[in-house]
Amino acid sequence: MAGTAIVCMMLLTCADVFLRYLVTLYHETHWKFLAPFHPIPGTYELVFFMASVAVAFAMAHTSVEKGHVAVSFVVNLFPKRAQAVIGTITSSFGFILFALLTWRSVVYANHLKGSGEVSLTLQLPFWPFVHGIAFSAAAVCLVLLVEILQNLVQVLKK
Repeated sequence: MAGTAIVCMMLLTCADVFLRYLVTLYHETHWKFLAPFHPIPGTYELVFFMASVAVAFAMAHTSVEKGHVAVSFVVNLFPKRAQAVIGTITSSFGFILFALLTWRSVVYANHLKGSGEVSLTLQLPFWPFVHGIAFSAAAVCLVLLVEILQNLVQVLKK
């Protein structure tokens, strides 16, 4: 979903820029065949919503692939058991962070849904996108829970 959102963002932005160029060209040259072209309304809003989808739905995949930035230069010098202890601690903090993000995103999405808040131009509701963020953060919690369990197995291994 994240990749699809990024491709759609690119295509939408390119189309909008091209149409804006045609509008500018029409105002400079007054060529009649350019008169029906107009920029895409709500492009900024759509790109904003698609960016939230791209970021949210890439979080869990990035966690699984260990694609996030990690400073492990010093930790790699420690024995395997110490590395597992540190991994358990850092994964536990990450789990707490993403559990809080999940919880507060659900609360916020429900607030947005109740208030009926929508975007200015296209009148799209915000709450489904915030629920998407909550869903993705919950998926990251599952990934971190598996990491915690794997690290605990390493710590308790004899």
